[in-house]
Amino acid sequence: MTWRVELTASAFDDLRELIDFIAEDSPPAAQRLLASIEARIDALGEFPERGSHPRELMELGIHEYRQVFEPPVRIIYRRHDDRVIVYLIANSRRDLQRLLARRLLS
Repeated sequence: MTWRVELTASAFDDLRELIDFIAEDSPPAAQRLLASIEARIDALGEFPERGSHPRELMELGIHEYRQVFEPPVRIIYRRHDDRVIVYLIANSRRDLQRLLARRLLS
């Protein structure tokens, strides 16, 4: 079964801001990273259980979200009905516990 993959508006904004930031220094690097992230997100449609559970959410007893990495990016998503929904795309060096709590728990 192939799952439909969707990005929330905030995840789309995350991706745009990240790529724009990298493009300020290196447009080719930004394009390579964008292609890699898009491929990783597309692969979720085939293998939505592939990712691990984010430690920060597991510590709060939340188990329905998963994550995959496309260094230096972390992609947080979950399966919902017949879809895979991407909620967060962020540099893995950010304070993700605070960001995840604000984005997913509010």
